[in-house]
Amino acid sequence: MDFHVTLAGRGDLGTRIYRELRDAILDGRLRSGDRLPPTRELATRLSVSRNTVAVAYDRLTADGFLTGRVGSGTFVAADLPSRRRRAAPAGAAIRPREVWRTLPPLETAGEPPEYDFRVGIPDARLFPLQTWRRLLSAELRVTGSAQYSHPAGHPGLRAAIARHVGLSRSVRADAEDVLVTQGAQQALHLLCRVLLAPGDRVAVEEPGYRIARLLFRSHGAEVTGVPVDREGLRVDELPAQTRLVYVTPSHQFPLGSPMSLARRSALLDWAERAGAVVVEDDYDSEFRFSDRPLEPLQSLDRAGRVAYVGSFSKTLVPALRVGFLIAPRSLRDALHHARQLADWHGDPAAQAALARFLDEGLFARHIRKATREYAARHERITELLHERFAGLLTLVPSAAGLHLCALSEVDVESVAARANRAGAGVQTLAGLCGEPAPRGLALGYGSIAPEKIEPGLAMLKRAFDAG
Repeated sequence: MDFHVTLAGRGDLGTRIYRELRDAILDGRLRSGDRLPPTRELATRLSVSRNTVAVAYDRLTADGFLTGRVGSGTFVAADLPSRRRRAAPAGAAIRPREVWRTLPPLETAGEPPEYDFRVGIPDARLFPLQTWRRLLSAELRVTGSAQYSHPAGHPGLRAAIARHVGLSRSVRADAEDVLVTQGAQQALHLLCRVLLAPGDRVAVEEPGYRIARLLFRSHGAEVTGVPVDREGLRVDELPAQTRLVYVTPSHQFPLGSPMSLARRSALLDWAERAGAVVVEDDYDSEFRFSDRPLEPLQSLDRAGRVAYVGSFSKTLVPALRVGFLIAPRSLRDALHHARQLADWHGDPAAQAALARFLDEGLFARHIRKATREYAARHERITELLHERFAGLLTLVPSAAGLHLCALSEVDVESVAARANRAGAGVQTLAGLCGEPAPRGLALGYGSIAPEKIEPGLAMLKRAFDAG
């Protein structure tokens, strides 16, 4: 094992080597069973005498940190003193910008609940894993995948995405217009870097996607919530001097209603007059259970004001981390520079595999299968809510996506807390979007198994009744 030993500090050389090795064992850098280099080898590396290293090894052995095996070498002992945490210096005098201190604590994924109604999680069991392994293995054998790639992404994937969104969503773009990203979140981040200066005003839907709001704030933007109604964002309430508007027009997050054609036209007219950018997040438009969606803002835009963001995280699996951005061509060079300066590019092999997945019709086949499955779950939850939650929950009509919303007049925060403690993972609209938000629940059906829907909702009903 190759590890660094510093000889800085007080004491003779043997004591310094002893202290360095002891600390490495105590904080876990050297683990039980790890083999240390022979004394002669370490002495040569440190430019000290062999006897100096041997003295340090002998002390560590006497203290129970090391053990010797005749003919095999010297190893870290199995029975060690209690470990201590190795931490970086506290840096008490260094502070982040104030905006980072005002953001809420990070939400980390724990063990999924027994009855998983959380929002935005697709069913990994539907993903054709064996097919994906075959495609990815084939690409990993290509030597070109080991090279640096263009910041905009794999050329084949860019072309495949342009064809896919052109056919399925009538988005007007060719391969050169597509920038492949590490999920939709990075697409928003790149747009912020290219378009926003500290103090610029950003308008977001209210209620809306909380993570996007926090991202805009982290870039120093002044974020203003604009209410939505049954037709979508209230364009007449957009504040003056707005630089960027973030919307989810195909399936408003979280309520689920689409933006009407009249409201879409009004938003595009407003953006042209105001000189603003509209960011259209088409986050789960592939899963539709009835009518065809209205045309995207991007396909209606004639003034080059719309940046279109999409993702494969919900249609495939979140761990894939592939999204895309189709922005006006006037932003192309700046976005490519921003991507290169951020992390250069994504995984070329995974992107090439996804290109084949799209081109060979495997993605379309997966979407058809998944849509049938999610439609059945959507229908079952809808039926049960109407049957068993009358007077408690009022369903918001929705015909797409991976979740539905239900409004309530009761204290849903307490209800959700009781349900979660019992094993039914539900989210309130306020918890999902932040305040202000309507009083209600969001029920995801992407992750929950069909046979668990009814007992999970029965558990939620008991949480209502316990109040």
